[in-house]
Amino acid sequence: MTAKLPQNDFCGVLAIDKPAGFTSFDVIAKLRGILRMKRLGHGGTLDPMATGVLPVFVGKAARACDLIPDTDKRYRAGFQLGVVTDTQDCTGRVLSEQAVQITKEQLMAAFAALTGEIFQTPPMYSAVSVNGKRLYELARQGVEIEREPRRIVVKEFALTEFDVKTGAGVAEILCSKGTYVRTLLHDVGQRLGCGAMMTSLVRTQSAGILLKGCWSLSQIEVLMREDRLAEVLLPVDGLFELYPALELSPQQERLYRNGVKLDWADAPHEVVRVYGAAGDFLGLGRFENAKLRVLRNFF
Repeated sequence: MTAKLPQNDFCGVLAIDKPAGFTSFDVIAKLRGILRMKRLGHGGTLDPMATGVLPVFVGKAARACDLIPDTDKRYRAGFQLGVVTDTQDCTGRVLSEQAVQITKEQLMAAFAALTGEIFQTPPMYSAVSVNGKRLYELARQGVEIEREPRRIVVKEFALTEFDVKTGAGVAEILCSKGTYVRTLLHDVGQRLGCGAMMTSLVRTQSAGILLKGCWSLSQIEVLMREDRLAEVLLPVDGLFELYPALELSPQQERLYRNGVKLDWADAPHEVVRVYGAAGDFLGLGRFENAKLRVLRNFF
């Protein structure tokens, strides 16, 4: 039987399946009420229409929000050829609409052209900040400004469903952090000369978490009522498996916990996962000039 964990001691990652109609911040607000705690953060903003994997950092784990490695994200996205909107998805105002006669081969060629390292211009309806203003704030005022293209990497761009008669389909996408999937599909439409909009979006993988391992808000509510939340909290060190592990001796641990930089002749890596003598995760450390210093602690 799992021991009860006082709510102030919760520390870990909740794998949430974000519902449609919620912003990522809405999910945090809802969870603050369910968990009765304020220290929460999330990894990777999702638009309100999107669903799927939203890692939520609970308690001291919230200190990890800005340190998560830039891991790839996987999406399942629905699209409609022949329609262009101001938001590049089905929630926006239709700017143009036309009949399409695009073959599967033509569509796959457009996907291939947008696979690999490419540069993407962020959409106006996005949270990107320019001169202190969010782009979506300007877009709502009818203002459009120049945006600097950003380097992204699209590792996989596969067609899983396509109806030649209607121009509707579904794509599976594996891409780097910062990729706008709706813009990717919009650019497909531009290449084909017919336009395209995103009709649905499910994030199926993020920070190493798969959709099948996620929990709904209602399930979290039940688990909290039954004092079983600790059973589904993922350990925070799992987010940093890209970094090598380093175990300290009891003496080194005592010094490390007090913020002392430790002399280290053979620095194995710039950033490491640091564990105490008993195997408990202490946090992330960084080697600088043959010394190990605290990068971020979780104790």
